[in-house]
Amino acid sequence: MLNVWVVMPTCLPLVRRRCHACASERFRASGKFRVNAHHKLLDAWLLVLCTSCGDTVKLTVLERVNVRSVPSELLDRLHGNDPGLTAELLQDPALLRRNRIALDWDDAWRLDTGGSDHLDREVIDVSVRFAARIPVRPVRLIAEGCGLSRAEFGRLIAHGKIVSAVRLSGRLSGGFTFTLKR
Repeated sequence: MLNVWVVMPTCLPLVRRRCHACASERFRASGKFRVNAHHKLLDAWLLVLCTSCGDTVKLTVLERVNVRSVPSELLDRLHGNDPGLTAELLQDPALLRRNRIALDWDDAWRLDTGGSDHLDREVIDVSVRFAARIPVRPVRLIAEGCGLSRAEFGRLIAHGKIVSAVRLSGRLSGGFTFTLKR
């Protein structure tokens, strides 16, 4: 029987960027947007606050875009400071690249294994899904989901008891499957 585990965000991730005021490297999304119009051109920014000093930095969402080319739904969400839009934009690779930022997902996600009934079986087939693009080490996910220590996990890998089509070292942000044989 195939178990499905889901990696789910619990809150918005921190934004990694250097603060000009205090040299901290962590910002939290305020959930607020600033929209500015220049005749027929529109600029929009997502405001983020330094976790140390509270200084505000603007992340560019739209830059000098013709007002008519912006969907009215998006404009309404920007004006309404939609928290869902904040989460969507922080998942957008183009926004991250344009603003030269990275996300810090530490303590901002959880693993839903659907219960602990799978821990008793000799062979466990698991499919891991990601509800958002959260880069996590598969080693950590499997160890946490199966209640294993890192040393125990290392022994199981060395003896060929954990099998997967993807490399389990490094970080993944997309779904994968694995089999654990005890």
